[in-house]
Amino acid sequence: MARYLVRRLTFAVLLVFCVSSLALLLVGLAPGDYASELFGGIGANPALVAATRASDGLDRPLGQQYAVWLGRAARLDFGNSLLYRRPVTELIRQRAMNTALLAIGALLVATVLGLPLGVLTGSRRNGGTALVRMTSILLLSVPPLLMSLLLVFLASRTGWLPVGGMTSAATESGFGLGTSGFSGWTMWARDVAWHLPVPVLALALPISAMLERLLAQSIEDTIGAPFILCAEARGLSRRRLLWRHALRVALHPILSIYGLIIGTLLSGSFMVEIITAWPGLGRLTYDALRGRDVYLVAGCAAAGALFLAIGSLIADAVQVAVDPRLRESA
Repeated sequence: MARYLVRRLTFAVLLVFCVSSLALLLVGLAPGDYASELFGGIGANPALVAATRASDGLDRPLGQQYAVWLGRAARLDFGNSLLYRRPVTELIRQRAMNTALLAIGALLVATVLGLPLGVLTGSRRNGGTALVRMTSILLLSVPPLLMSLLLVFLASRTGWLPVGGMTSAATESGFGLGTSGFSGWTMWARDVAWHLPVPVLALALPISAMLERLLAQSIEDTIGAPFILCAEARGLSRRRLLWRHALRVALHPILSIYGLIIGTLLSGSFMVEIITAWPGLGRLTYDALRGRDVYLVAGCAAAGALFLAIGSLIADAVQVAVDPRLRESA
């Protein structure tokens, strides 16, 4: 078990290193740089561009820039952002909290919706469950971009929910001017909760549909297993068979991908954050790419790869914990 986890941790470190290094090198090899974008692109003043490149160290060869960055990254120092003039790790820490809040909300909604509906559709065959299955297939077919745009459109037409952002301008300015204590935090939390539904649903609805389809198929297969049929022949009620015995076995394939879902939510909410103007890692990555901020792009890529690796590690650990066969082989 310990050796298995060490191997997975080594793989996670290599994944973060490779992804962040490739991100920095690819952005560095693309035409133009931060200085040329800052002063207007192709028609930029050459003297201003040259001075900015020299002050930020962008006039050095890419290999030398990468070597310096790699030495600092080994100490978990990803340099300073060219756009924000702040440490990259500080920016990522702040935005990662926002993305984590969004991901946790989406995971809770997807679990509450997807798992009970999966048990229902997997154990019954009637008109109501057919409608649930059709809805799940429809949600799985809708790309996150289209789902985000649809929910933003509904929010703008109805006025029931904010169209975008994490907080309203009034709350943000009041909180920034020194509002503190219980009342200030309560106002901020209520405002964030009011802005959460649109991005959370955009992420959660496809995931809940996936969980429903996977669990429904697993329940169907488990109900027909010999040990369930034998228990039913001994007189156990169908409700007890379903919720105590069949569900425990049927959850194994769901647990195997749950960690991956967590990692994907934390690292892959890129499009939803952009459409809903949620200030998370996805939005930060987009701004870094537009501004050609190589150090911020590399840091965001490293954070995304780290989240994905942690999710994969969680999935592997859960599988080893619940399956004795894997525990023996590990």
